Amino acid sequence: MDVSDILASQASKNKSILVVEKDIPPDVDAGFLTVTDLNVIDKESYDHERETYLQSTARDSVQLLLSSLFSLPTLSSPEGPFAQLPTPTTQLPRAKPLPKPKPLTKWERFARAKGIHSQKRDKKVWDEERQAWVPRWGWKGKNKEEEAQWLHEVPANADADYDPAKDARVARKARAKQNERQHLQNLARGARHQLTATANYVVGTGVGAGMQTERKKEIDRTLATTRVSTASMGKFNRALEGEKKLRGVKRKFDPIERSVETEKSASLALIKKLGNDVRGSSKFKKDGDGDGKVLNVRKAVRFASGGRGAVSLALKTTTATQYGSDGKGKRKMQGKGNGRLRWLPTELYTH
Repeated sequence: MDVSDILASQASKNKSILVVEKDIPPDVDAGFLTVTDLNVIDKESYDHERETYLQSTARDSVQLLLSSLFSLPTLSSPEGPFAQLPTPTTQLPRAKPLPKPKPLTKWERFARAKGIHSQKRDKKVWDEERQAWVPRWGWKGKNKEEEAQWLHEVPANADADYDPAKDARVARKARAKQNERQHLQNLARGARHQLTATANYVVGTGVGAGMQTERKKEIDRTLATTRVSTASMGKFNRALEGEKKLRGVKRKFDPIERSVETEKSASLALIKKLGNDVRGSSKFKKDGDGDGKVLNVRKAVRFASGGRGAVSLALKTTTATQYGSDGKGKRKMQGKGNGRLRWLPTELYTH
């Protein structure tokens, strides 16, 4: 039984169903699974039956996308047949800017100016004696061949303690240090180049404008430090023509209105610090008792005693406690030491 005619008719029916005819063929990008329809919207259909019109347009686009997917070659797998998506054709913009080119080293700039095209040297070289590839540098490297050889040529004017192997090793170490120094200089030069290319300059826009701006800021900082380095902290310095007034440290105040929780936590922290200062440790500081603490005990004692010290304050407190707040009581006259009479409480006078 020949069923080719039946299959052909069935395929023609399916093909007629899958074909979507439009004035402008939509752009199907199977790689991104997107369809771009550039046809003009039918305003009459859009205004009267908007939902139906949008559904029909979306159905046509999805039909085109599925048709393109089913036309792709398929591969078999344990999970079933699958199709590999082609390379996307839509060019999307970059999410980030293009990377900046790496700054050239001193040798690369010189080679470009002179037209020198150098090739990168291989890490291994051929050793004729051993008939093998050996490392150019490092352990058992080719650069150590002069040090490791068993026979050295000694110059006629060499000293008695001349060591050719040691001399070759010192020269190799010197070359390594020179290469490292040049590498660091190239890195510093490249960093300055990037700073010049990305910074927003206040003065100038040339290649050396960034270094000039940094140098100017450094000079301004040095001058500001010098102006306040005198005995009067710059108060009586003679002002130069065009010299600006130094800006001091701007004081920062807490906001007037604060939340209850913030004020509560600040008060508790202050009370905790005061409690720690009262308990305190037995170690006293020479420069004062207020370093790192809320209450400066020594300063408080000097203020309360009028500068006479803790002994005078204790004596005054004891006198006021025993003889009243005005210190009245029995007093006894002490001798005429320097022509003045000094009265002391009887209890404090030693017979």
